Amino acid sequence: MASMDQPDSSPPLAAGPDVTAAGAVVVRKAGGAEVLLVHRPKYDDWSWPKGKQEPGEHVTTTAVREVLEESGVEIRLTRPLAPQAYVVSGGRMKKVHYWVGRVVGDADVTGYPPNAEIDDLGWFSFDKARERLTYADDVDLLDQAEARHKNTATLVVLRHARAVKRGTWQGHDDDRPLTTVGREQARSLIPVLSAYGITRVVTSDSQRCLRTVSPYARDHVLSLEADPGLNEVDATPVTIRNAIKSLLGSRENAVLCSHRPVLPQVFDVLGIAEEPLGPGEMVVCHHRKGAVVATERYLVR
Repeated sequence: MASMDQPDSSPPLAAGPDVTAAGAVVVRKAGGAEVLLVHRPKYDDWSWPKGKQEPGEHVTTTAVREVLEESGVEIRLTRPLAPQAYVVSGGRMKKVHYWVGRVVGDADVTGYPPNAEIDDLGWFSFDKARERLTYADDVDLLDQAEARHKNTATLVVLRHARAVKRGTWQGHDDDRPLTTVGREQARSLIPVLSAYGITRVVTSDSQRCLRTVSPYARDHVLSLEADPGLNEVDATPVTIRNAIKSLLGSRENAVLCSHRPVLPQVFDVLGIAEEPLGPGEMVVCHHRKGAVVATERYLVR
C-alpha cells in the first residue's frame, strides 16, 4: 500500500464512456484514382469524412451516414481499413472505424454548402491528398487505401436470427419461426446490409432463414433466392460449393443466410477460418477474382 505522503501515479479515471466513430476513405476514378478530403474549420485540418456513432446505430451505418452528411456523397463500404484509437477530452478513448468507400451516384461536391463543421472539401489524387492531409495517421490510412482500392465484391455470410427453440416447437422444424428478439435482429439487418450495397439475397428455404432476410429484401425490393441446398437437412458439400461458386463468380454484392451446422462448410469453401456464429451474427467477406481478401465479423442486436 502506498504511503499517504506519496503522490498517486495511477492515471485519472475517464470522464464518461469511450467514444465510437466511423468514416471512410472514399475513392473514385476520374482520370485516375482520387480520394475525398474535408476541411474542418474548428481544427483547421484536412482529414477524412467521419463522425460519432449515434445511440443504437451500427458502426457501418455511422460511416455511410457521416460521409453523406459531411460531403453530400452517398457511398457503400468495401474493404475495412485499420481503425484509429486515441485519447480525447476527459481521458476517454476514441476509436474510429474506417473502410474504403465507393461512390453511389453523383460524386460532384461543388454544390455542398460550407458550414460550421465542414467549410471546404474536394477530390484529390493520392499524391495531392498525401500532401494535404494534416495528420500522419490519416496518411497511413491513405497508404492502406491506395494498396487496397481495387474493386472488390462483398458476400455477407449470415446465421439466421434468434428462433424459437426446437424443444418448444411442435411443428416441422423448417417452419420454426423467429422470436421477438429474432424479428428485431432481422429489422436491424436492413441498414447494415444496405451499407454494403447488398443486391442479391440467397437463403436456406427454412422459415427462420427466410424471415431473417425478408425485411431487407422487402425494403430494397429484391427477390429471395431460396435454396434447399443450404438448409440443415438437404445441404451437402456439392450444394454448398455450387452456391459459393456462383456467389464468388459474380460481382454482385450478396448475402447468404443459413444455419449453424452448415456454416462451417461454407467457410471451408471460402477458405477462411471462423468460430461458430451466434444467431444474427455475420462474417462480411470481401472478395476479388474468386478469392476472399478481407473479412469482418459483426453481431446484429
